Formats: sequence, structure tokens, C-alpha cells
Amino acid sequence: MLYKLDSTEGKFDSLEPVAFKDFTSFKNFEKDLEDLVASNILDVLFEESSLMPVFQERKGQAEADIYALDERGELVIFELKRGTSGEDAVQQALRYAQSAGQWSYDALQDKFREYKENQKHADGDEIELRKAHKKAFGLEQQLDEREINNRQRLIVIGSAADDSLINAADYWKRQGISIDFLPYRIYELNDEKYFEFFALPYDKHRNPNSVKGVLFDTNRSYNPDSIWDMIENSRVAAWGDTKRFVGYINPGDIVFFSHTGTGIVAAGRVKRGDIQKRDTEDMWFRHVEFSTPIPERDPIIRAMDFRKVSEITGKRFFWARTIKVPYLTKEEAENLETELDAYLSNI
Repeated sequence: MLYKLDSTEGKFDSLEPVAFKDFTSFKNFEKDLEDLVASNILDVLFEESSLMPVFQERKGQAEADIYALDERGELVIFELKRGTSGEDAVQQALRYAQSAGQWSYDALQDKFREYKENQKHADGDEIELRKAHKKAFGLEQQLDEREINNRQRLIVIGSAADDSLINAADYWKRQGISIDFLPYRIYELNDEKYFEFFALPYDKHRNPNSVKGVLFDTNRSYNPDSIWDMIENSRVAAWGDTKRFVGYINPGDIVFFSHTGTGIVAAGRVKRGDIQKRDTEDMWFRHVEFSTPIPERDPIIRAMDFRKVSEITGKRFFWARTIKVPYLTKEEAENLETELDAYLSNI
């Protein structure tokens, strides 16, 4: 809930609740909410909980809105409701979960392949589900087919004002069903709209104003020369549908250049200034100042292995996206920067 702080003679002394709305207030369709969550499920809404989307609802089909795998291979099923939908929405979601729980590995593989083939710029992606899962989570070996979808978790996302939906989810959770309700609210402040969302377990999100460390992909899967565009022009860049990720990086952040199949090849500090946009190249970028040895066009690029990065940071990263979540704190990033500089200098 959002509260306005009121004050008397410079001292805060009262809280005033701010009225909120849902998607029905703006004549938006449920598909808008689905697409909003699907496109931001990992990078923004669940930045500390790595999830690999594997399937999205098809029009006219009796399916949940979004299906994703976690690191253990459990299937996380999202059902999204734009307005006050009532307890029937939970019953519907439970039916979807029951159906998904009976999918064989081959059935889920077929859905994943269809999902990837329908995505734009997916030509460089792995479409064999276990291989994609291993790569995404940086596992040493693939999960067995029997470990994929051996358990299911259900997450219902709906309006914070939908008491019947909340009560229904709570009831089934008390019965031992793995289900959670995540509320959203929409606020209108000064003619701008704001989306409020609560991610479990502690609604942990990094303050956008805090300096952070970001492992950023060099786009090798789609264009092997993209790394040199970044390195030789001292910038961090992204193209096409992924260019929005440049907007997640702020001046002062430490960027680690992640080169698929190789490792972390360099680090740089983001310089002050606005995001640069090149419409003719469908590219966004920010300038950086390198703080580690700069890679050269040699047959073998010096790099720190991804496993060593995890050892130093103590974190397991989701490797299948442009930004490898989770983010690093300033202290963690500076430590990795120091270790990377020494490592690359001595190879």
C-alpha cells in the first residue's frame, strides 16, 4: 500500500492512504497484464528469483498464462487476473496446474520448442529443454528428464482489492497446495501511472539509485562481432528486443562483459550521461570506462570462467538473459572487479 506523508511544521505526523486501481480501470485487457508480466518476469519483478519461461498461453486454449522452470526443474505456473475475478479464478488455476502436472517431458519439450520458435530473434537459442535449462542456470550437468516438472507451484497474480481471490488462494494453501497470491496495484499520480507489485518472499528489490554490479551479455549468440562494437567503442550495448536492458544500467554501475562460451572478458564503470539510441541500428548503449585489461582481437580471448565468477561472488546466476541476475551489490562488484583485473593481468 502507498501512503502520502503529511507533515505539520516540518514534522511528519500522519499517513494518508493513496487510492489505487487495477487494469479494468483503464479498459485494458487481461492480455496486457500477461504480456507485461511475461516480458518483465525475470528482469524486474523476480530479480532475485531466477525463473526460465518455457511456455505462454495460446489464444483459445485452456492453459495458464505463463509456465516457467526454476533451477530445481519445478514448474512454476502463473495465472494472471486483471480485475476482481473471484474464487473461480483459483479453481481454474488449479485445473491448469493439475493438467500441467501430468505432462510428460516430451510434451513439455514440444511446448518449449513452440514457445522459442515464436519468439523474435530466437535463432541462436537452445531449444532442447534440458540443455537450455542447464545453460540458463549454469549447472554442471543436465537434470534428468524425471526431475523436470516433478513438482508444480502455482502463483496467482491479481488485484490487491480482490478479497475473494485472496481468500480462495489462502484456503488452498492451508490445505497443503503449493499456491501463492501476489497482489498488484496501479496508482495515478500527477497524470502518470505506477505499477506496484509484490514478489515473494520479502518483496526484495534493489534500489535503482544504488550502485550495482551487472553481468551483461555481449550478444555472441546472434552476432559474434557485437563484442568488438562494445569493446572498441567503450560502451555496453544491446540490440533489437533486448535493447531495453541498457535502461536497467545507471551511471556508476560496474558492468562485467559476459561472453557466451568463454567467460567474463572485461569490466567497466558506466559513465555519466543519457542512454544513446541509434534507431538506424536498432541499438541502445551507454559509454563505459574500462577498469580491467581491454580484450584484443586474438584467436583466444582472455576470460574468467563463469564457475570462478560464481565462486568469487558466492552467487548462482541465471545465464540465459542479457542481464545475468541476480545483480551484485557495490561491495560484491568491486571485489569481483579487483579479482578479475588480477586474473586477466596474469593470464
